[in-house]
Amino acid sequence: MTATLVTCASFAATGAHAETAPETEAETGAETGAEAGATGQVAAPPVTPAPSTERETLTGDWGGLRSDLKKAGVTFRGDYVSETFSAVDDGQRRGTTYVQQVRLGADFDMERLAGWQGGIVHVTFNDRRGVGLSSDFVGNRLPIQEAAGGYYARLTEASVEQNLMGGRLNLRLGYFAMGNDLGGMAIGCNFVNAAFCAHPLSMSGDSGWYNYPNARWGAAVRYKLRPDLVLRSGVYQVNPRLNDEDNAWDPFAGGTTGVVLPLELEYDPGTRPGSRALPGHYKLGAYYDTSRVDRLGGGGTVKGRYGFYILADQMIVREGSGNRGLSIFGQFTANPQISAQITRWYAGGLVKTGTFKGRDADTIGLGFTHAVVDPRLRRVHVDTAPVPGSYASLPAGETAIELSYGFQANRWLVVRPDVQYIIDPGAFSFRSTPNALALGLQVRMQF
Repeated sequence: MTATLVTCASFAATGAHAETAPETEAETGAETGAEAGATGQVAAPPVTPAPSTERETLTGDWGGLRSDLKKAGVTFRGDYVSETFSAVDDGQRRGTTYVQQVRLGADFDMERLAGWQGGIVHVTFNDRRGVGLSSDFVGNRLPIQEAAGGYYARLTEASVEQNLMGGRLNLRLGYFAMGNDLGGMAIGCNFVNAAFCAHPLSMSGDSGWYNYPNARWGAAVRYKLRPDLVLRSGVYQVNPRLNDEDNAWDPFAGGTTGVVLPLELEYDPGTRPGSRALPGHYKLGAYYDTSRVDRLGGGGTVKGRYGFYILADQMIVREGSGNRGLSIFGQFTANPQISAQITRWYAGGLVKTGTFKGRDADTIGLGFTHAVVDPRLRRVHVDTAPVPGSYASLPAGETAIELSYGFQANRWLVVRPDVQYIIDPGAFSFRSTPNALALGLQVRMQF
């Protein structure tokens, strides 16, 4: 399997399932709970390559050593992302924060190294530092910086992958993030907010679903029914204790509460031989978490958290024969009120690849996301709040609107100025917080 270039801090490039090509979940880096690493593993949308004489990474070929190692079966990879943002208007308070992520890893082609046909071993480490703007200044639920959260070094993947049937069947076993394989959208990593890059936060926030860099023990299977139709499934451990910094290097820490059982079908128009359709990705999925958890908005516990999702992106205009063009995307997820903080998720937008003359790899994107607060939680807050209030006065959810421009400076560097407007940032904390405006800059480098 050929490694896919990943430029999303949350959809991390750990070498897993390059065909998923939408890295890293930055899915994202949600700042609380299970989504502290919603920066999973989706490759970014294709861009027009720079001239072949230009180096592909910051550190180059190491005097030929890197190429020699790759020919021998060892591929090293690394990347850096920083996100500097300011809350310039309203929210809880004004201020500026910086977060960064450094990811290092290697892929071992076991066929070249040991004659093991179709076998690949992946190892990835991740380190995050900084202070999140959403958590410390704006007070909203949808992290403005997708690399925010989980500020420590950790093991993020140690897995074995096996390709069979000429690549139609792919199996993977080991310690890795569930979101590396499922529920991600590459097009979302043309944005910075974790709500877009690269998974809907309702998945990780409402179940034992974990995105990059939060790894769990699991087994994944992918089967190509035909070149443009892929079925994915697997079984993944649910263990909240593995989110703790104390267990960053202890994948065997106790605390397992159950497993997540997902099923996803993806249709990719334009990938069948001879197809003249414009490229797109359509995903329909469902998942079930066997863990027993507290019942939301009431006493007792409930077993069996679940959710459904529909994700789609489609190029609608192509300029010439390359990658220049206009694409649209949309997301919808549904979760039960009895166990979900976010019961409905709506997102959509557009991305233009190729902006000005000579800027074929630059992108400009406009997107929105709306996350609906569980009505049961709103009712409980009204009934128990020390200061009387009305149910109708509480925001029904939080909305993020983002405008982003990705400047492809060269093959290994992307600079992304970004503006975000957060509506009802206090919705999930049941506060009346003024709408917030945030401005910032994201920098991505491939080592």
